[in-house]
Amino acid sequence: MRLGIRLLFAFFLINGIAAFFVLRVFMAEIKPSVREVMEDMMVDTANILAELASEDLAAGRLAAEANNSSTSPFVQHVRRYATRPIDAAIWGFSKQSLDYRIYVTDTTGRVLFDSENRAVGADYSQWRDVARTLRGEYGARSTRDVEDDDTSGVMHVAAPIYVKEQIAGVLTVAKPTRTVQRFIDRAERKVFMGGLLLLALSAAVGVAVTLWMVWNVRRLRDYALSVQGPADGEHSDPDSPPTTALAVPQVPGELGDLARAMDRMRARLEGRDYIEGYVRALTHELKSPVAAIRGAGELLQDELPAADRAEFATQVVQQSERLQRIIDRLLELSKLEQRQHAEGRAPVALHDCAEAAIAQTRARAGQRGITLTLAGQGSSGPWEAELVTLALTNVLDNAIDFAPTGSTVQVELNGATVAVRDSGPGVPDYALPRLGERFFTTARPGGERSGSGLGLAIVKRVMALHGGQMVVRNTAPGLWVGLEFPHT
Repeated sequence: MRLGIRLLFAFFLINGIAAFFVLRVFMAEIKPSVREVMEDMMVDTANILAELASEDLAAGRLAAEANNSSTSPFVQHVRRYATRPIDAAIWGFSKQSLDYRIYVTDTTGRVLFDSENRAVGADYSQWRDVARTLRGEYGARSTRDVEDDDTSGVMHVAAPIYVKEQIAGVLTVAKPTRTVQRFIDRAERKVFMGGLLLLALSAAVGVAVTLWMVWNVRRLRDYALSVQGPADGEHSDPDSPPTTALAVPQVPGELGDLARAMDRMRARLEGRDYIEGYVRALTHELKSPVAAIRGAGELLQDELPAADRAEFATQVVQQSERLQRIIDRLLELSKLEQRQHAEGRAPVALHDCAEAAIAQTRARAGQRGITLTLAGQGSSGPWEAELVTLALTNVLDNAIDFAPTGSTVQVELNGATVAVRDSGPGVPDYALPRLGERFFTTARPGGERSGSGLGLAIVKRVMALHGGQMVVRNTAPGLWVGLEFPHT
């Protein structure tokens, strides 16, 4: 089964189950919620009417009403209520009848008054609404007029009638539930249609997300299948995906292809051959200064003339500084290779970065009698000033290493390009494309010095983070190193 079909099936299954249970809960809660509101209103109505009926009950006018011998003001008002004409539009529904039934019982539960004349004189003492109210509790019940018809239910809510702070009777308000059923039915229809709409929208979103995800996964698969691992000392493109190791699962489809392709890429980038080559190159680079320091140290243990002792001590210091530079550059390059793009970009002038780099290397150049010059103004752009200065410092350090004593190293600014030119012996033409690989030994023709390649590797990485490039070519005499930043 393809990845897209699996994702779509899983989404519909989860969304369908969730929608089913949510709609079921909503539908089940509408009817009891409406009846709860209805009961709350009937409680208020029953208590108000109980207060209005208390005077007639205390005077015995309701008992006379039961014997059809008198009419109380309360009874007259209730009778007139039942015959009032009504035509109210309630949220799109027309109400044309008043549906309250009101009856009053005495302390024995005998019905003294019934607005519908259905139960006058009947014994209601066993009905829940009357019995609980006479005990001082909240009395209410729901009873069907037709036992097998759920729509014939009638809600009854009672309130005590007090005479001299004592319960002298019970007033009950009754209302058929069918009077609110149409509101319940409409609410259920709206919830159901809203649920269907939500399900349809969720399905559309699920399809869109699935297509988007599958499209991106296929792009990543195609990239991983076609990518070529970088050579030693180089870094992959800043936009390339991370090289996290993946175990190859035995699954079909795009996911399996992606896992296997990523595993091959990981093997090229982080494989044993790569690590072994890196360690061999680092060991070789550290071997020379360590051997020189050890040799000088052994000689210093012997009795030597003051001039020789000073020479060997100077050699120890120089080789220690060389080791320190290798370590510092290696750490700096490691940090740069972990970054995927330049951060903290802000408008920066190449001239300011060049001056900062010259200031940092002037002392070292002065030790060898080398003069640093700056020509041109250069342009400005949204670059990371610290990284640009770092790159120029390493280019200048490289030029100082190989420039003859007493010569001049020129820094030239031209638009978005910075060029550093020394008057040394240059490098063999075959080595020019490999400048910038870490630990690539760059011995100059006729020279005694060689470089580790770390400095120019840092430069190359900085340029890659900014979307630019490092260009190197031999001049007559010396080496020309240009840093070409993208034009803005």
